[in-house]
Amino acid sequence: MKLSKRFWGFIIAALVIYAVVQVLITTGTLNPFYSNTLIFICINIMLAVSLHLVIGITGQFSIGHAGFLALGAYLSAIVTMKLHLPFILALIVGGIVAAFAGLIVGIPTLRLRGDYLAIATLGFAEIIRIIFLNIEYVGGAAGMQVKHMTTWTYAFISLVITIIIISNFTNSRHGRACIAIREDEIAADAMGINTTYYKVLAFVIGAFFAGIAGGLYAHNFYIIQPQNFGFLKSFDILIFVVLGGLGSLSGSVISAILLTLVSTFLQEYPETRMILYSVVLILVMLYRPQGLMGTKEITDVVANLRSKRREAS
Repeated sequence: MKLSKRFWGFIIAALVIYAVVQVLITTGTLNPFYSNTLIFICINIMLAVSLHLVIGITGQFSIGHAGFLALGAYLSAIVTMKLHLPFILALIVGGIVAAFAGLIVGIPTLRLRGDYLAIATLGFAEIIRIIFLNIEYVGGAAGMQVKHMTTWTYAFISLVITIIIISNFTNSRHGRACIAIREDEIAADAMGINTTYYKVLAFVIGAFFAGIAGGLYAHNFYIIQPQNFGFLKSFDILIFVVLGGLGSLSGSVISAILLTLVSTFLQEYPETRMILYSVVLILVMLYRPQGLMGTKEITDVVANLRSKRREAS
């Protein structure tokens, strides 16, 4: 019952947010700059939440998420620009190809742990970037021209679906198995949990939604280039998850919103932005190493506040 109330509460809140923003865009109250910022926030939240499943829930330190973003971006661009197929189909193709790549990469690499896994996933992302850099079919180093097809509606619906599926997965028995792996992989294996299966499953799901985010990302601009998907992009996504709190989906959402706004409004001052990023991370590591939300969700915070009010009254 509680889960049902949370679910419908989330759906109602999402519908209200969508309707308000859509009215503001339609009436021209929000200019293209702000509407594009909202779309970019949706894309970054999708990336943060998908990586949250891999790092925060399953405990696998991956820093190659930009590789899945690149696959989704380029494959969806090929579907729309070269094959002239619908945009929705392009998003699905981008997600499926990224998920398949996640499966191929995940099976061998997820047997590794810690720093070795991080290096392996980073190497995968760089391989993907270099492959696209040397393929003339997609423009090579010069990049590939793409039509602007991403709208607020596409971005917001994709975001809502991503949050619902990953949240439901986390609260299912599969999600509890992933959390058990995060807490103690040896103990989880001893209790009969197929650790390799669940690590690969989380990796594939995360890659799928990163691929869809890549499709939205590609069609939100007029050109995509391999340098857009370098290792710094993977670290940007990683910062969303670490700053929000490892294990907190709400934290990933909040940090993605905050850092996207900071990055957008300071894009004319890249040096200042990087300094601010560094200062924020240092302060978080010193004074709140568990991140903004730790492992808590917004619903947990609200429930605690309500219980305290009842006790006080």
